[in-house]
Amino acid sequence: MSTRERIDNFLQQKRIAIVGVSRNGRDFSRQLFREFRSRGFDVVPVHPEAIEIEGSPCYQRLQDVSPPVDGALLMTASAKTLTVVKDCVEAGVRRVWMYRAAGKGAVNQEAALLCEQHGIDVVPGYCPFMFLDKAGPIHRAHGLLLKLTGRYPIR
Repeated sequence: MSTRERIDNFLQQKRIAIVGVSRNGRDFSRQLFREFRSRGFDVVPVHPEAIEIEGSPCYQRLQDVSPPVDGALLMTASAKTLTVVKDCVEAGVRRVWMYRAAGKGAVNQEAALLCEQHGIDVVPGYCPFMFLDKAGPIHRAHGLLLKLTGRYPIR
């Protein structure tokens, strides 16, 4: 399956966890949380130190989420991603998106390999905003830049 097919498959799911969503309401991860929610996704926040995010109960680990999620968007530091992917394996999560806009983001090669070894579809990088219909102009420009440089995933 191509990266673009994995992206499309992830975005077809309705119940997703955002792991590492910030307690800071102005953080980018919270913008993604709100955007997914506004588009009808059942978004589950996961953060080890939060009780609730945007009025939704927050879980400390993916294994605590019930009912389980269809996918997990990782907004973690790369150094924490392997631990979270191990949680995904244990919780039975079948789709993982390692967020990245600039720098490493959540991308971790060892974690991506672990996903593949356990049959988990993984998107190692990219910002989901670029693939959402009618995203804002900044996100469309980011996608266009990747297209112009040949780094945008195609079907």
